[in-house]
Amino acid sequence: MTSQAVDITQALITKLQSLSPEQQQTLLDFAEFLAQRHAQPQTTQQRVPDLNRGEIWMSEDFNEPLPDEFWTGEQ
Repeated sequence: MTSQAVDITQALITKLQSLSPEQQQTLLDFAEFLAQRHAQPQTTQQRVPDLNRGEIWMSEDFNEPLPDEFWTGEQ
């Protein structure tokens, strides 16, 4: 650690010790938020083609236009 980092760390510890337990908890929550926000992104798993082949189906008329009743709300 550099001298400046040690000075900042010591200043934070001194300030933290002067806070109430509720304020310390708020500060801890904020520090955890900052750590999460600046965390390294998780590596994503590669997608596997055809992993669920045959698990879903599509009706034969899927690409057919919808009837006018669908758009007008009439029965």
